[in-house]
Amino acid sequence: MKAFLLCFIPFFIAVDPIGILPMYISLTDGHNLRQKKKIIVQSLITASIVAVAFILGGPLLLKLVGVGVSDFMVAGGILLLVLSLSNMLTGEKRQSVIDADTVGAVPIGVPLITGPAVLTTSVLLANEYGILPATLALLINILIVGVVFYMSSSIERFLGQAGSKTVSKVASLFLASIAVMLIRRGIFEIIEISVR
Repeated sequence: MKAFLLCFIPFFIAVDPIGILPMYISLTDGHNLRQKKKIIVQSLITASIVAVAFILGGPLLLKLVGVGVSDFMVAGGILLLVLSLSNMLTGEKRQSVIDADTVGAVPIGVPLITGPAVLTTSVLLANEYGILPATLALLINILIVGVVFYMSSSIERFLGQAGSKTVSKVASLFLASIAVMLIRRGIFEIIEISVR
């Protein structure tokens, strides 16, 4: 249970359901309720498949290219730090041109839900706490995104645009803190390995 909670919180921050809500709303603007439900299902399936595949295959991929987990911690920490600082300073996450038929898969499923922050976090947490707690925590976070998307109209009215941006910036601050911790731990592990 402790491992699950230690995975759940960083994933919740990396996924940032409230922070991505404004982009979901803008990408699905003009679609009816039936189309939005289809988009939500498509995005959750796509995000889950990509994230779980990365949890299972990420370590093997790292080994194939000769990258150690400590190297990935430093690089991943730097990437998370840049992404979180970018979101804090600009308030925007990257958004690409979309095709209406595939909006659920790309860009909502990937990279909006399962983007670089989630992929980096997934490999690091699976290595630290195990594949099962990391996978379970990630899938529950993706389901939370589905609930948030489904309730998007009510949440948007309640928080307002300023409230959504504030929640996103606070989440980015926490993600930046986690990134610094990953960089520090990765550097300490590299130093420890080189001293042996």
